[in-house]
Amino acid sequence: MGKVRGNKAYNVLMVFFSATGNTKKIADRIQQKIESMDVTVTKYDITSYEDRNRTLALDEYDAVFFGFPIYSLRAPRVCREWLKRQEGNDKPCSVFFTYGGFGKEPAHYYIKKLLTERRFTLVSTAEFLGAHTFNYSGWQAAEGRPNQSDFEMAEDYAVQTLQRFKDGDIKAVCDFEKVKYTSEQLDQAEQFRFHVIKQLPTRDDKACTMCMLCETLCPTNAMNALKGEADAEACIACFRCIANCPDSVLHTNDIAAAWENKLNMHQTTKEAIDQMKSQIFL
Repeated sequence: MGKVRGNKAYNVLMVFFSATGNTKKIADRIQQKIESMDVTVTKYDITSYEDRNRTLALDEYDAVFFGFPIYSLRAPRVCREWLKRQEGNDKPCSVFFTYGGFGKEPAHYYIKKLLTERRFTLVSTAEFLGAHTFNYSGWQAAEGRPNQSDFEMAEDYAVQTLQRFKDGDIKAVCDFEKVKYTSEQLDQAEQFRFHVIKQLPTRDDKACTMCMLCETLCPTNAMNALKGEADAEACIACFRCIANCPDSVLHTNDIAAAWENKLNMHQTTKEAIDQMKSQIFL
């Protein structure tokens, strides 16, 4: 990909998955920053099942940003499966992650591996703190994130990545140290979410206006609004239904008692997580 020539507009696609809003907040800030630099940005939200199954013409764009949360040490399975259907044709791209303070390191390694297999040229990655999904069930991880410091880092990431996109001599992102977990082990780790969340999103006895939004927004068609419960076989515990319920009538089992165990397992504290910084990798 060469430098922009003449008056031809530079067109960037931003594809993101955002169940509870963290990744979208970062995507919005990146969009604002690069649009201020006279770059055209098209955002494409693949959180919904229907949108992930539409054909996307990547060849219409000069470069691509991908934005994903980290679930069980990697980008969500539904995002990885979507990526496996895309053909990069050596197009420059970058990936930014949001995470709740735990288990982020393997995500960069495996996303680079996947994108390389799909013939994308990954020029940078980044990670941004965001309130943990399980805070809806009683945890207190990265509350209030992303905050202003994260947004400022997102703007810096946008500037540096755009420069790399436009560079006539594009170099791939730095190598990430190979992690100790195999893909098969991480597949098993994905099930750990359901060892903690034993009761998937369920409607309680409060008044529900039956707006059907929980069912409409569900990324995997797992939520049944009439029954008021999620299908255990399809649910990925992303909590998009809970985060967007206008009546606040959806909940899981309360896992507040597991919060201290989680901190001890990772040998950290709430204060240490609160002080964590977002990072850029070039």
